[in-house]
Amino acid sequence: MDLYLKGKTAVITGASQGMGRAITKELALEGVKVLAVARNEALLKSLITEVTASGGVAPITFIQDLTAPDAPRTIAAAALQQLGHVDLLVNNAGRSRPLNVTGPDEEWHAALTLDFDRHRQLTQQLLPHFMERKQGSILNVISTYELRSINASAVFKAGVVVWSKQLAGELGKYGIRVNCLQPGLIDTENIRRFFPGDERRQFAEKEIPLGDFGEAADIANMAAFLLSPRAKYITGSVAVVDGGWRHYAF
Repeated sequence: MDLYLKGKTAVITGASQGMGRAITKELALEGVKVLAVARNEALLKSLITEVTASGGVAPITFIQDLTAPDAPRTIAAAALQQLGHVDLLVNNAGRSRPLNVTGPDEEWHAALTLDFDRHRQLTQQLLPHFMERKQGSILNVISTYELRSINASAVFKAGVVVWSKQLAGELGKYGIRVNCLQPGLIDTENIRRFFPGDERRQFAEKEIPLGDFGEAADIANMAAFLLSPRAKYITGSVAVVDGGWRHYAF
C-alpha cells in the first residue's frame, strides 16, 4: 500500500535505538527525509548506514540531549534550517522510571522533563510553522499507563494523551492531526532490563494473547500509517499495539 509519504519531512526524537530507530527507518523507506535526533553519535551513524543499505532516504542526524533546557528551540531551528519545512513530528523519546510509593522528587522532576515537558515544548516550537502551512501530523509515542505499580514515566505519558486530545481539538481547523501511539511490551533495551532470563517467556505466555513481546517494527508500521495521508480522518486517537495485553474487563 502506498502511504503517500514520499517527499515528506519529519523530526523524530529518541531516534537512535528501539522504537524511534524503527520508525525512522520505516519512514525513510517510504521516502521521508528525517531529522533523527538523539544523544548517541555512534548509534546515529550506524542508523544512516542501516537505512541507506535498505534503500531508504538517508536521515539527517542531530546530536542533542533532549533534557537540556534549550533542546526544543535548538531542535526546531535545526529542523527548519536543514529540512526547509517540517511535515511530520514524532515525539518518541522517553524512559521507563519505576519508583516506590515514596519515590524521590528528583526522579519525578526528571520524568516530567523528559516524558512531558520536552515533547510539549518541541511541539510548541514547531506549531507556528505547521499552522502557517495549514498542514502537519504529530504523533506522540506514549506508554502503557494502566499499571498497578508506580512508574513516573507512565504518569506523564498519560498526561501526554490528554494534552494530545486537546491539541487535536484546537488544531483540526488548521489541517493538523495529533495522535498517540501506545505500545505494549516491545522487545527493546528499555524493556528487556525488566524481564531477565526466562521471565519474558513466562510473562508473555500468561498475559499476552499473541504469546510474545512485540518488535519495534510493529510500532513503526502503525506509526507510518498514522502519520500518512492514509489516516487523514484520524485525529485525537490513541492507537494501541500490544498483542492484546491490555485488559478491558476482568
